[in-house]
Amino acid sequence: MPDTSDFSHDIAAVARIDAVPIILNMVKHVTGMRFAAVARVTDHNWVALAVDDSINFGLKPGGELVLESTICHEIRQNSQPVIFTHASAHPIYAQHHTPRTYQLESYASIPIIKANGEFFGTLCAIDTVPAHFDENAVLKTLGLFAQLIAMNLDLQDDLEKSENALADATESGRLREQFIAVLGHDLRTPLSAIRMSADLLEVKLEDKRERRLASAIRKSSQRMTALIEDVLDFARGRLGGGIPVKRALVDDLESVFHSIIAEIHASEPDAQINLSMLIPAGIYCDPARMGQLLSNLVSNAVKHGAQDLPIEVSARTDGSDLLLSVANQGACIPEALMPLLFQPFKRSEGGKRGEGLGLGLYIASQIMEGHQGTISVSSSPEQGTCFIARFPARLVQI
Repeated sequence: MPDTSDFSHDIAAVARIDAVPIILNMVKHVTGMRFAAVARVTDHNWVALAVDDSINFGLKPGGELVLESTICHEIRQNSQPVIFTHASAHPIYAQHHTPRTYQLESYASIPIIKANGEFFGTLCAIDTVPAHFDENAVLKTLGLFAQLIAMNLDLQDDLEKSENALADATESGRLREQFIAVLGHDLRTPLSAIRMSADLLEVKLEDKRERRLASAIRKSSQRMTALIEDVLDFARGRLGGGIPVKRALVDDLESVFHSIIAEIHASEPDAQINLSMLIPAGIYCDPARMGQLLSNLVSNAVKHGAQDLPIEVSARTDGSDLLLSVANQGACIPEALMPLLFQPFKRSEGGKRGEGLGLGLYIASQIMEGHQGTISVSSSPEQGTCFIARFPARLVQI
């Protein structure tokens, strides 16, 4: 008895081959027979996958024959085609059970073998009356048709494997980014405790050496906090379609920027930063994110700029836009690195210790994207390196 295996996948695969109806029609044409089909043949089943029937044989896609009652059962065992034009006059097939069971006189069946050597099924034609055709010519023609079907099935298999691999990679990436987000969130609590303890120790300790150690702990915890926040922002951006930005009308953006520069001076006392600002009230932005943007750009300039030359920071309006620029002197950015600057995990070629994860400029670009703005960079030995962030600074009333 045939088993109850589901062959819907094979039926759908053959249905996706646009050429199959034409192939079946051509099989009928070149053989003169009135029934043609693509069949799936396994150890236990003979299943019609596509049918062109002009003799009302009674099979439709999904229809089954008892495997042992078919010649395809023998073809599967030896992978050799079978063709005859007049069964009742044939020395072998006159007494064969298949022509006698189904009252067939003419028959052609060609194995469909995939590229990996797997026997898939057959391309076959039958009729209840004798046919008149050149068996060698039909064998070659139907052989080409069978190869064409096998090639299309192989292409579908390859495409399905590629799609599954892509889906697996996408899911792995999603889980990895979720893990990063959860890990970053869980790290902040103990790190906050370390930082607060270091602050208290630095105030209470009287020994200079011990105070320096407490200060080092505090600065390291601050740096770790910044790294964790960068990782969290990266994860939020990748998982949620961008870094979240909450814009509002801000009247004191200048004070936000002054605070950021003061923080950088505290951690980098040798840095020379010239600040020029002329920002009116009513700037439509996320002040925390704008502070983060400035911090990332200035920190980048401190790391990569000349230590004996000042960093120039400017913030002003230009029409309805706010323009924020950070410029430094020193080694210019290599031309090959310019297109990669705002991609995540891109760092300078030297990979200096303490350089960070390479997320600062990526996050800066995401902050600008959240403000419907842009960020650009220019770099040359003569002019130095300058980052310019620009975004519409006025709330548009609808």
